[in-house]
Amino acid sequence: MDAVSDVLRVVRLSGAVFLNAEFSAPWSLIGRTDTALCSSYLPVSERIVSYHLITEGNCWAQLPNAPESAIHLSAGELLVVPQGETHVMGSALDLDPVPAAALLAGQLDAIPGQVMKLSHGGGGARTQVVCGFLACDDVLSNPLLSSLPRIFKIDMRGDPHCAWLESSVKFAATEASELRAGSTIILARLSELLFVEAVRRCIDALPENQKGWLAGVRDRFVGRALSMLHAQPAYAWTVEELARKVGLSRSALAQRFSDLMGQPPMQYLARWRLQIAAQQMLAGGTSLAVVAEQIGYDSEAAFNRAFRREFGVPPATWRKSHKDRTVANVAEDAA
Repeated sequence: MDAVSDVLRVVRLSGAVFLNAEFSAPWSLIGRTDTALCSSYLPVSERIVSYHLITEGNCWAQLPNAPESAIHLSAGELLVVPQGETHVMGSALDLDPVPAAALLAGQLDAIPGQVMKLSHGGGGARTQVVCGFLACDDVLSNPLLSSLPRIFKIDMRGDPHCAWLESSVKFAATEASELRAGSTIILARLSELLFVEAVRRCIDALPENQKGWLAGVRDRFVGRALSMLHAQPAYAWTVEELARKVGLSRSALAQRFSDLMGQPPMQYLARWRLQIAAQQMLAGGTSLAVVAEQIGYDSEAAFNRAFRREFGVPPATWRKSHKDRTVANVAEDAA
């Protein structure tokens, strides 16, 4: 399994579309996808990725107090906010934004879990936007999610490799406006596909001198090493064996990996094993001994020591605290 697919598998993306909006100039909104909104569509999650698909017209977006992040968007483009941060969208960026939560509050109570419709603005040029989010587990600063830009867009128009995606965008617009039987689940799965394509486009568009996890995936040698580590995380890898398989000397691979990734290969593998372990512990009642064996530790004691170094607490304590937090969040949302 390639590294990108494996990382996306571990975080367990769950998509949802919550808004089909028609704006008319002048308009400007500010907001973020908060816990109350997400809990109406999906289980409580540790990270929220917001996205906005422009299906008609154009608009601007940026992070508050960060003019350098300003992005212009046109129909057929997808805006992604990987950390789910507060962001502004509008027909212009010099307008006073209206809080989005205030406009959606009544609808959220009336039709929880369904795609809401919103019309807002001054009656000028129209912009149609389909908004959604992806909820995901992020138990240990997931390398892919953490390396994405704070806000970015992808253009799905005119690329022969993405003809399916462009037609899917048009399909999504139709589904969001008509809301036929099964639309909710179709739009949810489509949102997950759109995010994966956004990640791929982000990798392809990286500058040559870029460093970080995405740059490592793109690199001919480091990318192959990452794919092997992710395909067999429990295997007793050595830098020598990785280097031989990718076609470099040990020292060359170690240097190249560290330069791009900011850490040596074996340190990266150790952290990735612990993220897999944390995900398995949250997913079910697997014993710690079994989890330790599945990710390549010789003993439960060795696993406990490594986990405590990374998370600050033993794995049993960590699992209990996360379960308690989930129960508390569910109770709070129910109230």
